Amino acid sequence: MRPADAPLDNLLGATRVGLCLVLSAPSGAGKSTLVGRLRAEFPGFAYSISCTTRAPRPGEEDGVHYHFLTREEFLRRRGEGFFAEWAEVHGNFYGTPKSPVEKLLRNGRDVLFDIDVQGAMQLRNVFPQAVYVFILPPSREVLETRLRGRGTDSEEVIARRMRNALGELRMAGRFDFLIVNDDLEEAADELRAVYLAGRARAVNRPGLVDGLLAQWPREGA
Repeated sequence: MRPADAPLDNLLGATRVGLCLVLSAPSGAGKSTLVGRLRAEFPGFAYSISCTTRAPRPGEEDGVHYHFLTREEFLRRRGEGFFAEWAEVHGNFYGTPKSPVEKLLRNGRDVLFDIDVQGAMQLRNVFPQAVYVFILPPSREVLETRLRGRGTDSEEVIARRMRNALGELRMAGRFDFLIVNDDLEEAADELRAVYLAGRARAVNRPGLVDGLLAQWPREGA
């Protein structure tokens, strides 16, 4: 009987490839809450430290919270294909280095991306074997109610977020899984199921079957 903490892949001499799980949603759909639930249950998720051209905020450390780059350095690295995805937000650039993510996946670490739709589409070009999940609100009315319920956004900001949501929802069909966040418990269960199913994909468990077959004697031996 194998120890409870011994992965079957390791016992069979197989090397597990990490799963890249990419989540996107319109603002107000409740993605952050679902991400928090998933990370609490599965604390082994890895995160890649992003790069940014904005100035550090009080308490932020270079190499811990972000890699802080000059605009010139960021653009140079972007031109060299350094980033798996990048975006310009409010005049500052943000980007995810590609190489650290690839290393984490090779080492069997699962990587979670909580990212906007445009970034997810960029990632699909770099990590086509990742699992892409889109979180939807149950209705337009509920989404607007949630945005207003924050009590922090002006009417102008709410209107902009609703316009952005329309464009993002039109991209939802490009994702592998759609989860409607109406009932939080049900949505969390669905996200958990997607993650566990992704971990069990054959592409993430290369050599597993061969390791099991190797336990049989060769014919004629």
